[in-house]
Amino acid sequence: MIKNIAVIGLGSMGKRRIRLIKEKFHDQVKMSGIDIQESRRTEVEKEFSICTYSTISESFKEHTIDYVFVCTSPLSHSLIISECLDYGTHVFTELNLVNDGYELNLQKAKERNIKIFLSATFIYRAEPEYICRKAKNERLQYNYHVGQYLPDWHPWENYNNYFVSKSRTNACREIFAIELPWLIRAFGDIAELDVQKSKISTLKVDYNDSFSLLVRHKTNVVGTLSVDVVSRKPVRNFELYGENLYLTWDGSPSGLQEYNFASKTMHQVSLYNNAVQLDNYATFVVEDAYSNEIDAFFDYVQKGIEPRYTFEDDKRILSLIDEIEGNK
Repeated sequence: MIKNIAVIGLGSMGKRRIRLIKEKFHDQVKMSGIDIQESRRTEVEKEFSICTYSTISESFKEHTIDYVFVCTSPLSHSLIISECLDYGTHVFTELNLVNDGYELNLQKAKERNIKIFLSATFIYRAEPEYICRKAKNERLQYNYHVGQYLPDWHPWENYNNYFVSKSRTNACREIFAIELPWLIRAFGDIAELDVQKSKISTLKVDYNDSFSLLVRHKTNVVGTLSVDVVSRKPVRNFELYGENLYLTWDGSPSGLQEYNFASKTMHQVSLYNNAVQLDNYATFVVEDAYSNEIDAFFDYVQKGIEPRYTFEDDKRILSLIDEIEGNK
């Protein structure tokens, strides 16, 4: 029995978490939603047939909550996590992008014997895991470009109306926070990097929209990483090569290709029985990874299985992103 679960923040990610949890556990859970926006609460009540509340305190007055999923904008996470810890509730949080309140909340969780789990979706995808296995003990180089035009991220809303418009939680920073954890997991910590950055679009944002990095990992793997929010075609193009390996990945579940040295041909690497994708997202957004990290959260709380990505890992990644952005 999974008991009572609340999702805080009923935007696109909050609705994704509700849908996946209900599909996964069916009648084993009693779910509720929390959001200050009445329109979002009404939409979720209608779509998922769950109760919703305008505040955390209102929700906890109604019933005990065993687990919360924090799906609000990143700058609000710290205070929300702290409040939930005060209620004695295990916490799953989406990407934070800033380390506000990390030390205080980690200490509070330890004192109360409560678990906090941090999302790192790409670490739970099949393709990065495959690349990690193939990269072991190999001398390699990679080229990687990730880009998507910012207005296309959420076509249903103006990009200036959510957190990617803010410099502290900007869109390029989010891409780095998604990609760097799995790249470092695959190729090791970064020893050196050279950064070129600029703003090449007319987007109404006050941060650089394009980054090009030359990276050397401590394993001596060298890579180029290009990140932008100006590419009109959504791209996630990855190329990895060495004497004993050549593979490419376009970010889609069917787009992992590996070169066969005997036949001198590329062949598709199939890692999914039936990958789940939604029509209103880019082709490289796969629901399976979001589902996998929900499983990992409950495994952490209920079985003590340590997560693949921790707050300590995230502090190092966020510090690295600060260096890339020029904030250190």
